[in-house]
Amino acid sequence: MESRNARIGLVLFVVYLALYGGFVYLSAFRPESMESTPVAGLNLAILYGFGLIIAALLLALLYGWLCRENGSEGSSKESDQ
Repeated sequence: MESRNARIGLVLFVVYLALYGGFVYLSAFRPESMESTPVAGLNLAILYGFGLIIAALLLALLYGWLCRENGSEGSSKESDQ
């Protein structure tokens, strides 16, 4: 069970790392694209930054839910014995 949770955590970490890597790449090598204002006068850097925060929260909730599902199955099996 612990190794399954660790694998899930690593997969979600890699997903977030890819998102963050995109932010760093744009900031370092395409700064003019970060200055664009695609929505409501906010530049892409602000939108991407808030997107990273929201993504981190969603990935944390997903991790908690996936691990809880696994944990609840184990506790029900233990109570049956």
